[in-house]
Amino acid sequence: MIDTPTIKFTFAVNDPELDDEERQETARKLLRELRQLDEVENADFAKDSDLEPGARSVLATIVGVLTAEVSIENIQKVLGFIGDRIPNKPVVIKVKVGEQEVEIEAKSRKELEDAEQVVRQLLEQMQESDDA
Repeated sequence: MIDTPTIKFTFAVNDPELDDEERQETARKLLRELRQLDEVENADFAKDSDLEPGARSVLATIVGVLTAEVSIENIQKVLGFIGDRIPNKPVVIKVKVGEQEVEIEAKSRKELEDAEQVVRQLLEQMQESDDA
């Protein structure tokens, strides 16, 4: 069995009309649904990597932020899923492929579709640099 490379997405529910509790509840619902998708390898709440020494990691979950690992062939399906679940609301997406990372803010399903193109371009650039 060949390992399929995955891409790490970080999604932030970034609606200014929601307070922290509402953003976290929206993220909790979305996480439950993401975990049920066959297209998602792994999904969880994002953790704060900028913790102070000695800080408790239990309290380090970032409000309204999720991470998901997705195989390359499922990018479009997962971004479409996110667009359907959070329609016309601002979402910040960080995409990490290898050591390269790009941040995209999308406010509509169309902008999420554009994000897919950015991810694919990033993948192509990585493959070109690996081949060089």
